[in-house]
Amino acid sequence: MSTFTFRISKPHFDQLHAHLFPGDHDEHGAVIAVGVSKSGRETRLLAREIFLARDGIDYVESKYGYRALSADFVARVSDRCSRHGLGYFAVHCHGSKDSVGFSRVDLESHKRGYPALLDITNGGPVGALVFAQNAVAGSVWTPKGVFKLNHLVVVGANIQRLYPTPSCSPIAANPLYHRQALMFGDAGQEILRRAKIGIIGLGGAGSLINEWLAKLGVGEIIGIDFDKVEPSNHPRVVDTTLWDAQTLLSTSRWPALQRLGQLLATRKVKVARRVARKANPKIRYHAVSSDITVRGVALLLKDADYVFLCADSAQSRLVFNALVHQYLIPGMQVGAKVPVDKATGIVGDIFAVARPVLPYAGGGCLLCNGLIPADKLRQEALTAEERRAQAYIEETQITAPSVITLNAVACAQAANEFLLGYLGLLNENNPPGYQMQFCREKNWQHVIPTKDANCLHCGNQRTSVLARGDGSTLPCRSA
Repeated sequence: MSTFTFRISKPHFDQLHAHLFPGDHDEHGAVIAVGVSKSGRETRLLAREIFLARDGIDYVESKYGYRALSADFVARVSDRCSRHGLGYFAVHCHGSKDSVGFSRVDLESHKRGYPALLDITNGGPVGALVFAQNAVAGSVWTPKGVFKLNHLVVVGANIQRLYPTPSCSPIAANPLYHRQALMFGDAGQEILRRAKIGIIGLGGAGSLINEWLAKLGVGEIIGIDFDKVEPSNHPRVVDTTLWDAQTLLSTSRWPALQRLGQLLATRKVKVARRVARKANPKIRYHAVSSDITVRGVALLLKDADYVFLCADSAQSRLVFNALVHQYLIPGMQVGAKVPVDKATGIVGDIFAVARPVLPYAGGGCLLCNGLIPADKLRQEALTAEERRAQAYIEETQITAPSVITLNAVACAQAANEFLLGYLGLLNENNPPGYQMQFCREKNWQHVIPTKDANCLHCGNQRTSVLARGDGSTLPCRSA
C-alpha cells in the first residue's frame, strides 16, 4: 500500500493557516490544487495553488452539517484542476490544537462527493485535509482506493512536519549520537535517521558534505558524480589515496601507462560511499556514477528530503533548480571560487558561499538570480567538435583553483543551515537570503535573492514547473 504525504511551501502554508485560523474560532474552508510525485518510497502531493473560500459565498451553510464548499466553487476549482492536470483537495479546520480527525459528517460528505470529483479530475487524486492549529489529517481518494495521509511537510527555511496526533511512541536513543542529541533530542536524531539526502558532485565540497552528513546520522544518501579520482584531487577530496588516483601510472611519462592509470582510478562515488560507511555503518548509500543531466539519474532525487548541489556546471544548476521547484524539495548550492585573471595571473575576490534554494518565489531560485547563464548552458550543450568549430575556448577543460579550506568554509555554513533548518531550529526572525564570505577581505556580504513572477521554475504562471511533480519533464537528456 502506498504511503501518501503532502508538501506545501511556507508562503502557501502561512496564507492558508491565516485564512483557517483568523482568531474567530469558527470553521473556514479552501481548496488546494496539487501536483503528484510517485516513487517507491511514497506518493507526494505537492501544493501548487491555494483557493481560499469566502465565508458566506464559497463556504456556506450545509444541509448535512455545519458548513461546506458551495457547489459553484467546487465546480469552478475542480474544472481548473482538471484542465491543468492537477489533483483537488478540499480543506477545512476544526477548533482543536494538537490533534485532529474527520467527523462522521465529514466522512459522509466524502462518500457523496469524491467519486464524482475523481471523474471530473480524470483520476485525481482528490481528497480532503482537516487542520487543527498544530495538526492535520487527510483522506486521499484514488482510482485504486482510499488512503489516509501520513503527514504534511511545510517546506521553508525551517522544515515543519504535521501529523494527525502527537507521537506517543518512545524513541530508542543511539548512544553513538548522545552528544549531538543533547542539542536537538532523540526525536531530532530519529528525523535525521529517516532522511534521504541527495548530493550532486562529490569533489572538494561534495566530499566534505558527504562525510559530515554521514557522521550526523543521516540514514540515506544518494551520491552522484560521473568522475574518477585523479592525483590533484588528493589534497581536497576526503579520504582519497594515491592508490585511488593510480598516481604512479597517471603521472607516468608514457601515454599508454597514463591511460591505464585513468582506467583503473577509483570513481569518486565509491570513495564517498567508503567514507560514509566508515562514519555510519548502517547508512543506506546509493553511489551513482553518472551525470545529473541524465533524466533517469535526476529522477532518483525526486523523493529526496533535501538536495545539495556541489557541482558547478550550468547544466547541473539547471537540473538542480528544476528539481527543487518541481518537486518542492529544499536545496543548497555550495561552493568556493578563486577568480584568477587569465592575462596577469592576479588573484581576485575569493569567496565561499552556501546558497539556500527553497521552492517558492523569492526563495533563492538560481534562474531568477542570474546564476544559470544561458550562454554557458549553450556552450555545455555542444560537443567538443562543435565547440572547436565555433571557436569556443575550452573553459570546461581549464582547471580552476581550489583549496580544501575554502571549501570547508562554504560546506560548514551549508551543513549547519541544513541541520538547523531540517530540525526546525533556525531563528524565525532571520532576514531572508544568505551570506557570502569574501575571505581575503575578512568580510561577509548579505545577499537577498530576487524573484521574477514569470520565472519558468518558481513563477506562478501556468507554464512554470512549480509543484508540477511528475506532470512536467525535467530539463535533462534521456541518456
